[in-house]
Parts: sequence; structure tokens; C-alpha cells
Amino acid sequence: MDAHGDGMTRWPAAPGRAVERTEAQWALIAGQVRHAANKLGSPLPLCLPGEPRQCGRTAQQHALAWSAELKARAHHLIESSAPSEEAAAWVAGPLFKERLVALRAAAV
Repeated sequence: MDAHGDGMTRWPAAPGRAVERTEAQWALIAGQVRHAANKLGSPLPLCLPGEPRQCGRTAQQHALAWSAELKARAHHLIESSAPSEEAAAWVAGPLFKERLVALRAAAV
């Protein structure tokens, strides 16, 4: 994965609706998400600020981009492991939405 959300025309400089976190907190989250994604596929680069191949993007940008990578790898695992297309569709659709609603409710 080379792109870290670079397809977006620009990352907003001012805080929006995102949770306010420090760069160190975002770096910890990015590292944890990268670790989870690495469990499901080829390793992601060590390019966070302060790492051997730092790429210059923020830790928040890494956390978001690697979350998208994790979501894609998880979806691919569902598609390739489900016993049928119907089972894959149910897990990736209604079951996913049910879990997402529960996470959103817990965050309130």
C-alpha cells in the first residue's frame, strides 16, 4: 500500500468532526491498526513519524488509511472464506451494519 489517503484532494487543516487526539495517541492507534492488518495479509510499511522509513504523513492519516486497508482485508477474508455468496453477503451486510450500530451506540 503506497497511498495513505492521497486520493483525497486535500486533508482538512482545521479540526472537523474527528475525535481530538494527540499525534502520539494517533500513532499508537495507527500502529495497532497496522498490526491487525498485517495479521490478514502482507506487511504494511514502517513509515509513521519516527519510524525507519517515515513518509511525512501524519499519524492520523496513517490510522485512517490503514483502517481502510484493514476493512478491505477483512472484507476479502469474508468473501474468500464464506461457504456461499449468500453467507458472505449476510456477514458483510446486515451483520456488519448491526455491529457498526452497536459500536456507534457504545461511543455515545
